Amino acid sequence: MTDLMIGFTGIGVAVFLILARIPIAVALISVSFVGIFVLLGERAAFGILSAVVYDFIAKWTLTSIPMFLLMGFVCFHAGLTRGLFNMCRVFLARLPGGLAITAVAGSAGFATVSGSSVACAAAMGRIAVPEMLRLGYKPELATGSIAAAGTIGALIPPSILLILFGIFTQTPISLLFLGGIGAGIITALSYVFIIILRVRRDPSLAPMSAEPITAEERRQAIRETWPTLLLIAVVFGGLFSGIFTATEAGAVGALASFVIAAMNRTLTRRVAWDAITETTYTTASIFVITIGANLLTRFLSVSDVANVMSQAVISFGAEPWILACGLVLLYLALGLILEPMGALLLTLPVVLPVMESSGASMIWYGVLIVKLLEMGMITPPVGLNVFVVKSVVGDLVPTSAIFRGILWFLLIDLVVVGLMIAFPSLVTMIPELLAE
Repeated sequence: MTDLMIGFTGIGVAVFLILARIPIAVALISVSFVGIFVLLGERAAFGILSAVVYDFIAKWTLTSIPMFLLMGFVCFHAGLTRGLFNMCRVFLARLPGGLAITAVAGSAGFATVSGSSVACAAAMGRIAVPEMLRLGYKPELATGSIAAAGTIGALIPPSILLILFGIFTQTPISLLFLGGIGAGIITALSYVFIIILRVRRDPSLAPMSAEPITAEERRQAIRETWPTLLLIAVVFGGLFSGIFTATEAGAVGALASFVIAAMNRTLTRRVAWDAITETTYTTASIFVITIGANLLTRFLSVSDVANVMSQAVISFGAEPWILACGLVLLYLALGLILEPMGALLLTLPVVLPVMESSGASMIWYGVLIVKLLEMGMITPPVGLNVFVVKSVVGDLVPTSAIFRGILWFLLIDLVVVGLMIAFPSLVTMIPELLAE
């Protein structure tokens, strides 16, 4: 069997193992190790295994992942973002589908301190869904808007998926963050558009609230937003002004979240313990999977699969937009069976040489891929955000109703992806302006 055949066989085995529900890290590490063992022998396999683990863990930029995670978990458990939702509610409640729009706006705000789609869906689900159901919103709209809005969490910085893409592809994380802002804003506006359109056509989806909102309620809501606004100002003000790097921003944000939670008198031992333990667990999971992806990259390089695939693309003279359409098909298909991080780290070793050979902006590719991966978070049968919302609402809303509710959001997501492909400047304009 030739080296190339061994490489493609390894990819097939890895996909099979993942589809068989073997943990992604186990599948990637075992296939890569065995493949390198067959190609280069025992000493090389163990040498590469130890070298990859050390080289990966020793990267300074990786410290931003646990720090941003810690910041998000502290904000979540300390309830720092509840005031942000209340402010959106008092100012947007009079719009058609006002509370659903509030959930979208609140998720966009929460995304700036969490970096996690699941965290956004869980936090907004606990706050917004009971309120919408109480006011007579149809369960499909109430839960569907929350599940879809949660996907904004992986686009607006600090996005863990964008950090991983930047580390893996050696793309500046701060520029990826800037590109994610544009895509996140467009996604949020598209969700607002589809909510208003649907409610105008069928007002029974979201009855207009008759509860008056006083000026004092508005002032109180504005006062309650200070923890989130202060944290955003500290982290992103310093990051985008150049005071500190994206890596340092994570540490600053984690420290600031503790300080602000203490000032808000919501920092307890329980909050700190839950935030630290969840950060530790999530970080370990991310790092093990990423080590497996790095090993897979070495395996594909040794077997020459990566070079063959990139050369094949170059020979066809494929334009970036054609490659982008191919990525759409690939990641939408993977979204049916895999969670985003696994899909990203499984495919990057394969698609990275192809993307580099096209000559297009890696910022554009990174944001586009993360957008596609997040669509998988609301795509059946996996649809992780759907099940997160289901866990929050319990027996109040059946899972089938939540999946029906996200259909319109998936359709508008396809429109947004089409715009990102047709007009790459929607993603790259902000990074290019600030990089000059």
